[in-house]
Amino acid sequence: MLLITSLGRFISKASPRRRVLLAAGVLSFVGGVSLLVVALTGAGSSEPTPPQGPAVIDVGDLDTDKLDRPKATAAPEQTPAAPLAPLGDQPYRVVIEKIGVNAPVNTYGLDENAIPEVPTAADAKQVVAWYEFSARPGTGSNAVFAGHVTWNGQAVFFKLATVANGDVIKLLGTDGTELVYTVSDVWSVDPSDPDAVRVMDPTDKDVVTLITCGGTFTDTNDPVFGGNYNQRLIVRAGLTSINNAAPAAGG
Repeated sequence: MLLITSLGRFISKASPRRRVLLAAGVLSFVGGVSLLVVALTGAGSSEPTPPQGPAVIDVGDLDTDKLDRPKATAAPEQTPAAPLAPLGDQPYRVVIEKIGVNAPVNTYGLDENAIPEVPTAADAKQVVAWYEFSARPGTGSNAVFAGHVTWNGQAVFFKLATVANGDVIKLLGTDGTELVYTVSDVWSVDPSDPDAVRVMDPTDKDVVTLITCGGTFTDTNDPVFGGNYNQRLIVRAGLTSINNAAPAAGG
């Protein structure tokens, strides 16, 4: 009765390089902060250099035609600011009206083995996981979510296999902000295929990727998950619209 903890397992079977790539987004951010701290520390560790005046040159001794002329320098490139997440830091829910899903989203990451964590608490069957190593919804790339198909009975994504192209997935914030996505692809992957993890790669379009288990269940007497499914069901949907929260009365 597992979901993609089984997904975590097939990631653990991948090469170390592939598992490291999963955490690259997080690590690159930490590395960038570390470099910034080193740069700032180095800048403050030495005595300040007094400003120097221009060198005095007797132009009567020089051929002024051979003097180096100032060269135009290109303006430094501006790094575009990261897009703001429409939902901000507020709690939000996944709503799929077609299959009766209206579930809270909790944030999950990677465990000590660089494997995506999955819900295992008492409310695991009702929670959808968003992975913090993926994009924040509405910021232009791939926001990855996962949910159990069964967990001591039917779970949040039990009917996800009935979703089809053209169906609507919504992310709804507590303040009324709504991100609307339209399903464009539904397919299954083999968790033993190393390329299966590519479904979590960044994209150049704003999408959500929903992952759950599918196929045949095998009872393994696992003390936590009970067994394993031999497929992973993937649903991908593209951003259709962002409906901002209505302003408060009198604001």
